[in-house]
Amino acid sequence: MNGRSVRSRQGRAPGGSQGGFTLIELLIVMIILGLLGALVGPKLFQKVGTSKVQAAKAQISMIGTALDAYRLDVGAYPTTEEGLDVLRKNPGKSTWDGPYLPKDVPPDPWKHPYIYRSPGEHGDYDLSSLGADGQVGGEGENADVNSWE
Repeated sequence: MNGRSVRSRQGRAPGGSQGGFTLIELLIVMIILGLLGALVGPKLFQKVGTSKVQAAKAQISMIGTALDAYRLDVGAYPTTEEGLDVLRKNPGKSTWDGPYLPKDVPPDPWKHPYIYRSPGEHGDYDLSSLGADGQVGGEGENADVNSWE
C-alpha cells in the first residue's frame, strides 16, 4: 500500500491536506478572546468617560470665547433670559457683530443642554455641564464641569 491509499482510509481527501480547525482549537481561541475582552474592555470604557469630560471642558472654553467676543461688541454678557442663542442670532442689538459660533450651541457630550447664568455666582457668567448623570455634584464622569474651575 502506498501513502495515498492510507490517507483516503483516514477520511482525508486524496492528495490534499486536512483543512480547518478542530472544536478544541476554536474553543481555546474563544476563551483567549474572552479573557482579553474582560481585561481590556473596562480600561477602554474608562477612557471614553474621561474623553467626554475633556470634550465638555473644550466646549465650555469655546463657548466662553464666544461670550467674551459678544461682550466686547455689545458691552455686556447675555442675560440668563437671553441665553446662549444670542451667540448665533441677533437679539436686536445694533452693535451685535455675530454670529459668534459657527454652529448652534451644541449639547454637552452626554446630550444635556449647558446651563448658563448671567450674572453668575462665580463671575460675570456661570456656564456648566452637569456631567453624565445630569444632576448637580457627582464624581468621575458624573461630576459637574464648570467654567469657573
